[in-house]
Amino acid sequence: MRTEAGRPGRPGRPRSERAEQAILDATVHAIGDCGVDGVRCEDVAARAGVGKATLYRRWACKEDLLIAAFASLAAPLPQPRGESVREDLIAMAEVLAEGAMDPRYARQFALLHGEGERYPRLLARYKEQVIEPRRELIRSVLRRGVATGELRPDTDVEIAMLALTGAVMARGKGDTTPAAPGFAARVVDALLRGIAAR
Repeated sequence: MRTEAGRPGRPGRPRSERAEQAILDATVHAIGDCGVDGVRCEDVAARAGVGKATLYRRWACKEDLLIAAFASLAAPLPQPRGESVREDLIAMAEVLAEGAMDPRYARQFALLHGEGERYPRLLARYKEQVIEPRRELIRSVLRRGVATGELRPDTDVEIAMLALTGAVMARGKGDTTPAAPGFAARVVDALLRGIAAR
């Protein structure tokens, strides 16, 4: 790989992407060490080995940075393939289950919600920008299942979505051991026994 000037370029991720990830990682560690109150942008920049200007070019304020850091712990759900409601839900549940077992995610999620009364705007933005898009993707699969006849026409999409995500996330909070193989499929199959078309 060569730069525009013809000099050999460095392999790996672009420098800006590496800097961004370093800042997010530093923020996650800062939240764990200091709590939301104790996070200071200049300290995060120092931890990440970047200048404050590099941080502020990406996030204009501490709240934006915190949202991005919390979001970085939540792996994106796979896009539905649209062939089988069951298979799409299992693929999503597997990602949710893996995330629930990540101790960093569990710790920061608990911290964010534990301080939700003190930071209602931060919590509201987290729900809007991180949680809600993931829930809506699951809802879209359930609605498609109703439309295609895979699911009962009277399926309560909201309750089904909450039942699926709640079952997967609750296990991560109460049990730190890895889920047995097939756990996500068992959760989905248990749900489908109640809402699948007969």
